Amino acid sequence: MNKKYFFLFFILSIYSPLKAQIQLSKSADVSIVTAGPGEELYEAFGHSAIRIKDPVLNLDLIYNYGMFDFNQPNFYTNFAKGNMIYSLARYDFKYFIASYRRDSRWLKEQILNLNQQEKQAYFTFLENNALPQNSNYRYDPYFDNCATKLRDITKTVLGDKVFFNENTIEKGLTFRELTNHEIPWNSWGTFGLNLIAGTKLDGQATFEQYMYLPDYVYSSFKNATVFIKNQPRELVKQEVVLLSFKEKEAKTSIFNPFLIFSLMALLGIYITYNDLKNDKRTKSFDFILFFVTGLIGCILVFLWFFSTHSTAPNNFNLLWTFAPNLIVAFLLLKSDQKKWMQKYLFMLLSFLLIVPILWIIKIQIFPTTIIPLLILLFVRYFYLSKKLLTFKV
Repeated sequence: MNKKYFFLFFILSIYSPLKAQIQLSKSADVSIVTAGPGEELYEAFGHSAIRIKDPVLNLDLIYNYGMFDFNQPNFYTNFAKGNMIYSLARYDFKYFIASYRRDSRWLKEQILNLNQQEKQAYFTFLENNALPQNSNYRYDPYFDNCATKLRDITKTVLGDKVFFNENTIEKGLTFRELTNHEIPWNSWGTFGLNLIAGTKLDGQATFEQYMYLPDYVYSSFKNATVFIKNQPRELVKQEVVLLSFKEKEAKTSIFNPFLIFSLMALLGIYITYNDLKNDKRTKSFDFILFFVTGLIGCILVFLWFFSTHSTAPNNFNLLWTFAPNLIVAFLLLKSDQKKWMQKYLFMLLSFLLIVPILWIIKIQIFPTTIIPLLILLFVRYFYLSKKLLTFKV
């Protein structure tokens, strides 16, 4: 290694531990920074970070828990398994605000009403967390993300002195309802999120659990109180609009799930009607239908049993994306069929009838966009169950 770069590496390596020893001046401020939603799915919920500014020390840093790298080794494998590694990045605030200005996303700052000791405690905690050996964490979109980190850090620093007023929000919402409020119902992102999530997402979220969403971090901090010797003070002393842009609406495509699935259902029902009229079976259609539903089912089984995604287990979408269909698809290419296949089809019809029951009693809320698919599957399964064994070889 070149001596010049070795010296630079040495300076950078000791910079973080030394910075933790710095004492903030009385002019320092600790702020919660909330960003509006962006156009990409992973930006649709907005973002939260912590800013520490000290004009006396010429310090203006952002602590951003939302950093991830697509180029990490085995990134996509880890993503599928639920081992999503995110990091805390600490850098100059000017780069943070520049990125949101470039994307035309609004940015609001809540300056916290803290004493000197509390400001220093925030700074020390964040600096220690920003060390390379501490900066990584396993991300969970609902229970451990950039927004929940701010809630947890504040509770760690302020302890039982901080009181979040839960009477300021609508209560009784589930995680799925909260998520679906943030993104359009008829988008591929909404369909995907609701497809891979099981019944855990239909549990009611507590007030503090609402704060997995940046909007609720913002409103919760706005209405929070700090008690010192039974003397209350508002947690936020000042709000500042750093960037004022019209909130971006999530992109919607004309090729949305409901349209695509409706067209597929109409085509499939037409094929079934034509088969009934001509007393035949379109094998290629059956193969595609069973193969696709089986393949999706296999993915959901993998997520349920072999990943650490917290919301993947107990997913009753498997009732209509039945994994064994992947094998049955190839068997249906044969002209002669065994009697057990008819019983298998009756089982699939029974599963489909269970779906609306679970939906109505709210054990699991399914993606609304799958209704055309459920109709198609019921029509085709019913037709095959009645006619499969009567077709001539």
